[in-house]
Amino acid sequence: MASNPVPPDAGARPSPGMILERLARGATRAARITHTEHLPPRIGRHADWPEQIRPEVIDAIRSAGIERPWAHQARTSEHALRGESVVVATGTASGKSLAYLAPVLSTLLDGSEAPNGRGATALYLAPTKALAADQRRAVRELAAPLGTAVRPAVYDGDTPVEEREWVRQYGNYVLTNPDMLHRGILPAHARWSSFLRALRYVVIDECHSYRGVFGSHVAQVIRRLRRICARYGSEPVFLLASATAAKPAQAATRLTGLPVVEITEDTSPRGELVFALWEPPLTELHGEQGAPVRRTATAETADLLTDLAVQGVRTVAFVRSRRGAELIALITQERLAEVDRSLPGRVAAYRGGYLPEERRALERALHNGDLLGLAATTALELGVDVSGLDAVVIAGYPGTRASLWQQAGRAGRSGQGALAVLVARDDPLDTYLVHHPEALFDQPVESTVLDPDNPYVLAPHLCAAAAELPLTESDFALFGPAAGGLMPQLEAANLLRRRAKAWHWTRRERAADLTDIRGQGGAPVQIVEAGTGRLLGTVDAAAAHTTVHDGAVHLHQGRTHVVQHLDLADNVALVEEASPPYSTTARDTTAIAVLETDTEIPWGDGRLCFGSVEVTNQVVSFLRRKLITGEILGETKLDLPPRTLRTRAVWWTVTEDQLDAARVNPEQLGGALHAAEHASIGMLPLFATCDRWDIGGVSIPLHPDTLLPTVFVYDGHPGGAGFAERAFHTAAAWLTATRDAIASCECEAGCPSCIQSPKCGNGNDPLHKRGAIRLLGELLRGAPQGT
Repeated sequence: MASNPVPPDAGARPSPGMILERLARGATRAARITHTEHLPPRIGRHADWPEQIRPEVIDAIRSAGIERPWAHQARTSEHALRGESVVVATGTASGKSLAYLAPVLSTLLDGSEAPNGRGATALYLAPTKALAADQRRAVRELAAPLGTAVRPAVYDGDTPVEEREWVRQYGNYVLTNPDMLHRGILPAHARWSSFLRALRYVVIDECHSYRGVFGSHVAQVIRRLRRICARYGSEPVFLLASATAAKPAQAATRLTGLPVVEITEDTSPRGELVFALWEPPLTELHGEQGAPVRRTATAETADLLTDLAVQGVRTVAFVRSRRGAELIALITQERLAEVDRSLPGRVAAYRGGYLPEERRALERALHNGDLLGLAATTALELGVDVSGLDAVVIAGYPGTRASLWQQAGRAGRSGQGALAVLVARDDPLDTYLVHHPEALFDQPVESTVLDPDNPYVLAPHLCAAAAELPLTESDFALFGPAAGGLMPQLEAANLLRRRAKAWHWTRRERAADLTDIRGQGGAPVQIVEAGTGRLLGTVDAAAAHTTVHDGAVHLHQGRTHVVQHLDLADNVALVEEASPPYSTTARDTTAIAVLETDTEIPWGDGRLCFGSVEVTNQVVSFLRRKLITGEILGETKLDLPPRTLRTRAVWWTVTEDQLDAARVNPEQLGGALHAAEHASIGMLPLFATCDRWDIGGVSIPLHPDTLLPTVFVYDGHPGGAGFAERAFHTAAAWLTATRDAIASCECEAGCPSCIQSPKCGNGNDPLHKRGAIRLLGELLRGAPQGT
């Protein structure tokens, strides 16, 4: 509940330290802060624009209030103007947009004066529609003094049909997303021929977001773009912008297939940032197996957002799920109504799945200050300029340090000081981080993990490329070393046909529809209101079994619905509006078989392995939990078909001698393995750019393929996503952190903060905390030096 009300928007802006002090008033509140990091302000360093930048562009930039560029902006422009692909990987609000816009606008201005032809063009790719729309607004404002020489236009699924022809014919700075490039632009490249022929630059914004399977798909879409451009005689330079990332040039090269120069020194100024780590308190409730339960991050974040709104502190609360964003906004509005009836309307939810006009209205309201608080998913994380925010609350570790800093950087974008608060979930990784702040503040951000050679990713893009232009052997080098080997399989499946020296797409369907670059294949399930037939939204086929099963609770724009029936044949989930006092969580069971072991190294008597596996998964039930407390109300069985996944996994085995040394007897073995599996899955996002929901695990006291006690951790995507491979290469550090996380937890026998998993199909039984600690310790004693 809010305390110490301060009239919203009244008086001078409070310092971040003062804001935190107000939040922490009271003995119980203060005890929830486990660490406070103070990042001091930084002085900026200027440089001069390269001589090739047109004076008109420099004048336009000055008109926007920017006299001189920061040094990293000038260096980025120099590389771009020399025709070198470049990635600028500096902090949030460091001016990355201007770093690539200056050379792009200058080149477009040069092209507008060409005596013949269309002149130069540029393509901008953003991971979200919101970011593309925000960038168009920024480009329009900056380029206004240049008149019609620069014609920015958004081309995405929201663009009206009547505008699309104008964009193709006249837009010279086209802003889109990889989805539209994949499905709309490349298959219709003949209609875009004049634009592609003149393409000088491709801007890839927020490129660190292209990771895992999505990033692997985007890498192949970019290769298809380069191939089509070459057909029309153009060879665009790629300009990439990223949040601070490890080895950004390496990641950018993997994404584009081209050599890329990196700019990593951030020479922009920064205001003070106060970053607090916040752990919700234990409650009197007990969860599975009698484990203690902490107050939920959802309830805690709603309290903080309420307090901040009452103080007039403009805040975004980042939430990991759409349902969580809706729920936090609802709780906050209810609590604000008890304080001041004018305040609930100044807090809202923001997430994917809203209509375009709804998203734009929320962005404007936040930008101009009409909204004091927003509970948002990562749809608002990437680049949307919401200058003037005072604070960011992050409900649960977002999966990577890159995302954490990206979200924290949303506040203080006008150079003022800012407050960031990370609220820990009842989860092994979150608990570890709030008690090991050095893992956040003293470590570099992660490397971006993607695998463009994944055959499940590559195959449909080869088909799409063949539909765009017949494929020849000379194209294989562009698409990667696995391309040639896939062609016989694609021929055998009657997807491609070889004629003379080229492979052709011969089917009536669109080849681009073979894959959803953000999903795992399969038609999305439509969520339909049973009484009216109104379409509320969609959910990926892969997520349907766990999110819209019979009895599942579904939130849409603040309204709660319960799924009456999931029709897998017609890909429809029928829902009815209701107000149950609970949320739902699906439970599943998993079996795993080793198909091929690629790499195997000894760890003492045990083995650490990496290779291909087949996973059989079935959703078997769902839990009902109280909304605020998370208390379990009951479990309901489900009858859904099993699903099979061929993917990549890391696994480790232990021998009888190791079990004896670890003092793990046969009665404890299943629980010790199970606990180690859960905790290792929870900790992997600290070492690979993944979320715990991107990966899965299985632990078996005697696996039929290894004939030993074995723990598997696998990628939850067909063909793998690179996460398990990263786990294999960082196994010693990963499993050491896993052991430490379990050992440092204050519970007696295991809880959600260490070894219990929210998605365990066995009801978190059996688990043996002490056995897991001893078992991991013995395994790590055999780890090779230097791993």
